[in-house]
Amino acid sequence: MFSYQALPGYFAQDKPQANPGVIGAVPARFGLLDASDARWTDLIAELRDLNAKTENAYYKLVLFGRHGQGYHNVAEEKYGTQAWDDYWAKLDGDGELTWGPDPELTAVGKEQAASVNEAWKAEVHAHMPLPDRLYCSPMTRALQTNAITFVDVSRARPVILENCREEYGEHACDKRRTRTYLRDTFPHFDVEAGLAEEDELWDAAARETAEHASARARTVLDRIFRDDAEALFVSVTAHGGIINGFLRALGRPKYPLPTGGVLPVVVKATVV
Repeated sequence: MFSYQALPGYFAQDKPQANPGVIGAVPARFGLLDASDARWTDLIAELRDLNAKTENAYYKLVLFGRHGQGYHNVAEEKYGTQAWDDYWAKLDGDGELTWGPDPELTAVGKEQAASVNEAWKAEVHAHMPLPDRLYCSPMTRALQTNAITFVDVSRARPVILENCREEYGEHACDKRRTRTYLRDTFPHFDVEAGLAEEDELWDAAARETAEHASARARTVLDRIFRDDAEALFVSVTAHGGIINGFLRALGRPKYPLPTGGVLPVVVKATVV
């Protein structure tokens, strides 16, 4: 078993007073404080050095990407969060917008993902390594975001993980489609073994708790540090709620990452 900790001091988003409204969804260098030409080379060297000299602890850079704007995000802005949570989110649409189940990206959402793609290309040119592993939520908006984000950047086959999905239940937008749909619509993704054909988790009458989402996030961290022991950089394309579940599992405060945003975190896993 591991205990997890987010290590501060590397990225602008690490600061206790970090404000995503000021920092932006995709800041320069993904927020890396080191602006030197050797920034990524130095970070890689530091992580490798920490892994080499520290007993019973492992270090990785995990880049959490939130999906771009989906139609459910537009609907929440239209009605306000309170009315959305109380009524509208439980429906599939309002006659003008359709957001359930499992909405796609809007045109704005696709543009947001394309902006992340450009940021990746710029940093790869500055010697940022590509992620060793790409993990993704099974929700369409996250899959579309991942596909756009890494086009012409990475040839790795992303892996769809059930536990990267958004907090589920009640909201129609968070009910996933079938395994067959995922396989047929996104053939360049690998679907994890054991993912059920139908969504067996979503419940129209009950919303998943934040604590349960954090426990799910821990299972993904366990996989990253147990099964991907040699991977130094890992990308996770997911959702605002579950990303904050990861942050709680890492002992870090909530961070309201905007749609289409990227949040890099240096993670330390200690064997307990």
